[in-house]
Amino acid sequence: MADRERQPAVSPEFESAAETPARRVRLGSPAGGSSLRRYQLYFLLPGLIVLLLIILFPLLFTIRVSFSSWSSSAPGLNWIAAKNYERLLADSRYWESLLRLAMLAAGTVLIEYVLGFGLALLVWREVKAKRFFRVLFLVPMMTTPVIMTVIWRTIFHESLGPANEVLALFGLPAQAWLTSSPAALIAVMVVEIWQWTPFMLLLLLAGLLSLPKEPFLAAAIDGAGPIRTFFRVTLPLMGPISVGAIIIRLIEASKIMETVYVLTSGGPGTATETSSFYIYIRGLRDFQIGYAASLSFTYLVIMIVSLTFIAKALNRAFVGRRV
Repeated sequence: MADRERQPAVSPEFESAAETPARRVRLGSPAGGSSLRRYQLYFLLPGLIVLLLIILFPLLFTIRVSFSSWSSSAPGLNWIAAKNYERLLADSRYWESLLRLAMLAAGTVLIEYVLGFGLALLVWREVKAKRFFRVLFLVPMMTTPVIMTVIWRTIFHESLGPANEVLALFGLPAQAWLTSSPAALIAVMVVEIWQWTPFMLLLLLAGLLSLPKEPFLAAAIDGAGPIRTFFRVTLPLMGPISVGAIIIRLIEASKIMETVYVLTSGGPGTATETSSFYIYIRGLRDFQIGYAASLSFTYLVIMIVSLTFIAKALNRAFVGRRV
């Protein structure tokens, strides 16, 4: 027993060598922290360099092209100073498409948020077959946008589509969905709402599932009903998530292109023409590359500035603090 309990002796040199790394680098010490940050930077540096090249080079090249007269008749980076931007300021068609895009994005995102929140609350509660409904509501988002837009174009057909047949069941007159000005814009909004409401549902449902249970238990003890609980507990707790979901959808809605291209091609006339589609027309149809680059850069600046102000307003409205 004495031999078993006897531990082997450790030489002082080995003991000091074993303690040296722990003494040399400690997590709380300034030397250890700077060394750790240096290694983190080394690991992040390759990815950051690739990311900067992917982002900065196209941006800087677009800015350079916007100051040129590059077109089908005069290819090349011929310097013309700010003539493209002077032409842009007088281009009423561009500013009308930008205003139309703002109205379209605001309307679709607002309806998507209301519908997505309602559906998220529906599948959040204990309902029968809620897993089935969760998967079912995500089907529109998992389909290819161009293919589904072609199907919606068939649905909105004036004489063969089922949309007018549904209106006839309620005694309403048939609509020229894709060839009349207000109806075509409504058709684009319907397709966007149907396509992207599941995305809003997914984000809001994830937020609802992450909420703490204690505030709801306290509200139930105080005798609060479902409506009061929603406006006093659920909605305030969902404020930061709501702001993030709305901003993400506004960014995506500001790039509406394939729906307009397949469904209406910007028509009738320019009734559904958005900024992205107008830039596409100038750049890839008329091949006015320099002018299209100036339109794109101006559009980028306007989107960054407007979305920054919108994010601040939404934070004050939902979260109640300045950012």
